[in-house]
Amino acid sequence: MNIPFHKAHGAKNDFLLTYASDLPARLDLPKVTRAICDRNTGVGADGWMLVDDRPGIRLFNSDGSEPELSGNGTRCAAALLIQQGARENPIVIQTGAGPKELRLIARDGNRFEFEMNMGKPRVIELHFAISAAGRDFDATLIDAGNPQCAIPVDDFEWDWISAGASIETDAHFPNRTNVSFLRATDSHTIDVRFYERGAGVTQSSGTGSTGAACCALTRGLVSSPVKVLTPAGPLMVEERGDYYLQGPAQIVAAGVYNYDE
Repeated sequence: MNIPFHKAHGAKNDFLLTYASDLPARLDLPKVTRAICDRNTGVGADGWMLVDDRPGIRLFNSDGSEPELSGNGTRCAAALLIQQGARENPIVIQTGAGPKELRLIARDGNRFEFEMNMGKPRVIELHFAISAAGRDFDATLIDAGNPQCAIPVDDFEWDWISAGASIETDAHFPNRTNVSFLRATDSHTIDVRFYERGAGVTQSSGTGSTGAACCALTRGLVSSPVKVLTPAGPLMVEERGDYYLQGPAQIVAAGVYNYDE
């Protein structure tokens, strides 16, 4: 079976995008996701998105699970829709966490910059004690459209990847959770590392950046606007009642995946 796709990334958080109308009915979508996202035998990506003409998206993590929202992924979908002829600005995309509005700030060919209204994150528990990888943490649990466990730390010179993997599947989170480790570097900047539910370590995360910024703002570690330093470069989060995430999206390839059922 031939599956057409575009590949895009939002700050090196990469996604494959396919129009839902190009797929047959009754396809085992989680199974296809695991195949197409495999970085050795597939195209390779953190996730696969099905795009429809509402416009809307259905997102799958690389392990085949279906999350509610990706900030970086939704920017990629907006970039594809605009490249394919959508002229609305702002553009509203239906997601598993409800409609999200994205405003195009700049475009240079296949490179786009958007500001996305992420809504208002809900702090579920400001101080939540959890242990992992031989350490005790004071985490903040947040609903940012998907579950976030944000953890202030002093540095990253320790095995935060093992801690993130352990926390993602901790018994406190029956549906698993996204994990971010953050440290404030000045009154408007945080440095963050991400362990994402269903994808593992990622170079950046839109919802993770939003959750980490919410944690830092709520705890008084920083003031808005917040520059989020990710391994892929900075994203900006501003609290204006709702939280607004500004970041890039770039379309890098298009092709056909030969899926062997």
